[in-house]
Amino acid sequence: MSCVHYKFFSELSYDTVIFDGLHISLSDLKKQIMKKEKLKATNCDLQISNAETKEEYSDDNALIHKNLSVIVRRIPVGGVVSTSRTYVLDLTKQVSRTSKAKVFYLQKCLYICMEVEL
Repeated sequence: MSCVHYKFFSELSYDTVIFDGLHISLSDLKKQIMKKEKLKATNCDLQISNAETKEEYSDDNALIHKNLSVIVRRIPVGGVVSTSRTYVLDLTKQVSRTSKAKVFYLQKCLYICMEVEL
């Protein structure tokens, strides 16, 4: 019997997945971890990386060798939503005073909204 030691990024101690053979595919490792931790595949996916080299495994067909230690992170199924926003302004146009007031007001509201999110 072979095994792979895993721990979630926020945990201190390792747990073990046992399998037959010299290696296990990344997809099988994820399935076994999700089953053992009682996680649902519809809620999250697992991001797995080598505990020593920090190499992230992304190919589900990648082979994880026996007795290897890995770090597991839960990520939302849809991926992680970026919190950074990009706004494009055309600074070459002439703007009236009322438009400038509206822009100032919108910038103020945007600034307040961004503070609330943080």
